[in-house]
Amino acid sequence: MDLQVLTYLVVGATFALYIGIAIWARAGSTSDFYVAGGGVNPITNGMATAADWMSAASFISMAGLISNMGYGGGLFLMGWTGGYVLMACLLAPYLRKFGKFTVPAFIADRYYSKAAAATAVICLLVASITYIIGQMTGVGVTFSRFLGVTNEMGIYLGMGIVFCYAVFGGMKGITYTQVAQYCVLISAYTIPAIFISFQLTGNPIPQLGLGGSLVGEDVSLLAKLDQVVTDLGFSEYTTAIPGSKLNMFVYTISLMIGTAGLPHVIIRFFTVPTVAAARSSAGWALVFIAILYTTAPAVAAMARMNLHATVNHAVMDGGDMFAPENSLIYEERPAWMERWEVTGLLRWEDKNNDGRIQYYNDRTTNPEVLANVERAGWAGNELTVNADIIVLANPEIALLPNWVIALVAAGGVAAALSTAAGLLLAISSAISHDLMKKIWFPDMSEKAELLSGKIAMAGSIVVAGYLGLNPPGFAAGTVALAFGIAACSIFPALMMGIFNKNMCKYGAIAGMSAGLLVTLFYVFAHKGIFFVRGTEFVGLIGGPNSFFGITPEAFGAIGALINFGTAYVVSKFTPPPPDHIQHMVEDVRTPRGSKSITGAH
Repeated sequence: MDLQVLTYLVVGATFALYIGIAIWARAGSTSDFYVAGGGVNPITNGMATAADWMSAASFISMAGLISNMGYGGGLFLMGWTGGYVLMACLLAPYLRKFGKFTVPAFIADRYYSKAAAATAVICLLVASITYIIGQMTGVGVTFSRFLGVTNEMGIYLGMGIVFCYAVFGGMKGITYTQVAQYCVLISAYTIPAIFISFQLTGNPIPQLGLGGSLVGEDVSLLAKLDQVVTDLGFSEYTTAIPGSKLNMFVYTISLMIGTAGLPHVIIRFFTVPTVAAARSSAGWALVFIAILYTTAPAVAAMARMNLHATVNHAVMDGGDMFAPENSLIYEERPAWMERWEVTGLLRWEDKNNDGRIQYYNDRTTNPEVLANVERAGWAGNELTVNADIIVLANPEIALLPNWVIALVAAGGVAAALSTAAGLLLAISSAISHDLMKKIWFPDMSEKAELLSGKIAMAGSIVVAGYLGLNPPGFAAGTVALAFGIAACSIFPALMMGIFNKNMCKYGAIAGMSAGLLVTLFYVFAHKGIFFVRGTEFVGLIGGPNSFFGITPEAFGAIGALINFGTAYVVSKFTPPPPDHIQHMVEDVRTPRGSKSITGAH
């Protein structure tokens, strides 16, 4: 069957499934809308949490980033996975025991302040809206490539599908839809990986194939890849660290605590009936997440090897990779290259007018590579490959069957839509429940609150679509920036609210405000605000990464330290929380029946 027709059928079938589930599980109350009635099975919730958490960044971008960055790309694996463990151990059980629907609701009661709740809502909205830009971009990329529509039309289609199952189904519809989306995305991720691992190493288990030897050769996959990339002037794949070690460390911490502060994931722990179920749900989610995250390094390395082998015929046989006859003639390029060129994510420029594709690192200072380049008459790297196409194009590069390619398209869409729906619900609940119900209109009826939640969700979809169509200037790092914003604002307030009974409302408000403002200033000073010195554009704060070489995407960890420090200092010079708040914090943190609570001997 034709690839385009097959893709329409597979993606269309998944859309029909999502909408059908939403109709079956539509929300009839605010409890259904916000937390699916609080009665979701822990295994089901674990699967839904995995889909909610594994966004387009995890499915589409992460393996591409690791493929481009090599070892240094592992910071995304460590940061995102470590952050989930941090959230599951230090936050989820206590927040579930506290019993509030949303993060701002916890902030409001713990810090006994509507102003603190409003500050938390602002932080949540900034983080969620920034994050959702990346999801809508992922939807546009996937649709434009696989469905043959424009990027804009792809985003409109994504908005329509999310509207159907999120607005009508609420958390109840989203939960069961995300279970289906997890099944789709994990199948789409692992099946191509199994095929490609078997092709390259003879081992169908990608995690083992990554450490195995190439078929017919007495050399490991990673050793061969190291040789290939270094011969072409790139950093050694297994040891490369982008930037400084300090930046890599701070970046990892930012992703970790940002993950622990993501509101759309935290809210999932309120959909199960008990605290024990919340812990069980967290464990199951980690199992489901691990299937994709342990596969990603293999996908990254194998895709990088296949890409080089496609462009340069001497990669696998160990011949002269700079010999003219071993480079790919542009007019004879494979069909997958033609298809991806249409999207603009893969580009070729014939710099030496030889009609062949030269793919190497033209910024290298390695004298041996430079001598080979001069001998070959190359005039610079001619191929630009966006990291976002690695996973989506991988089955095409490996010449896998059309049904596998169609499945990957459905998986990419499922990953983006599942997280977008969770984010939209977090935004909706913050507006309808935390602002309108708790602050502006406390006498609002349940029916009116449910309606306002659906209206807020619909409005959020429109805003998300607009931002996807018209991304801001710093959109390239939006996902990492979203984690940084959550790290610098929400995470410290939650941690201090649970583990420091003396933290008062003034400290929390000052900390969240300081962390958010300083982080946003650092980001915009690099990305969007410049002044001119002579004819040179200079960053507002003294050039790129001017704070000890730390990139804007990694600055959330520094913002978190500022949040913690500001909150601590302010709390020392302001009245402590009332006694009943301090007792409430002790009760949430200490198991029932403990001697410290009951006074028993």
